[in-house]
Amino acid sequence: MRGRGGGRGGGRGGGRGRGGGGMKGGSKVVVEPHRHEGVFIAKGKEDALVTKNLVAGEAVYNEKRISVQNEDGTKVEYRIWNPFRSKLAAAVLGGVDNIWIKPGARVLYLGAASGTTVSHVSDIVGPNGVVYAVEFSHRSGRDLVNMAKKRTNVIPIIEDARHPAKYRMLVGMVDVIFSDVAQPDQVCFLCLILFQPIVINNLQSVNNETKGGIFEFLFSLFLNYE
Repeated sequence: MRGRGGGRGGGRGGGRGRGGGGMKGGSKVVVEPHRHEGVFIAKGKEDALVTKNLVAGEAVYNEKRISVQNEDGTKVEYRIWNPFRSKLAAAVLGGVDNIWIKPGARVLYLGAASGTTVSHVSDIVGPNGVVYAVEFSHRSGRDLVNMAKKRTNVIPIIEDARHPAKYRMLVGMVDVIFSDVAQPDQVCFLCLILFQPIVINNLQSVNNETKGGIFEFLFSLFLNYE
């Protein structure tokens, strides 16, 4: 598929980092599927990672967009996925074996921030998938909620990811858990989420344990879980 680079940015967004990962406006590009389903590579003067825009005509964080015309005359819009603003994009470009996120997947995203990466995950899973986006900061959460108003497959949850008992009733069964929480103990509460069905009644006692005790407790439950 061939098209022209450029397109206007727009909308509010979040995430920090350097610029880059864009394409020269007006340059002819060819979009090809990446080996990770739902992710694409736009090839032009500069290659760029892109996702198919779920909400055509809308940008999330002023990212560049490119429009490609199919053989049948229809147009498809893609959004540049900047690896300097997304750890997941950097992992894809770095050659990670599997991101487990694909069209139709149900994703629990911890540490959603303003929704920069979440918006691209939304593109990848598409209209048949869903992204449960958990963010504790109310300031970032406002941007996340505004983004989700136009992306109906994103369910924003403004809650502390470290306490899954507070939001477990809002989240259905998921295929993937992606954690990007700036906490040294994120592995601990990730274990709590993974073991949620069998430890929910023991969370109060678990919270009083040391980190080593938490892992011992979870491991003992795992050994006895049928």
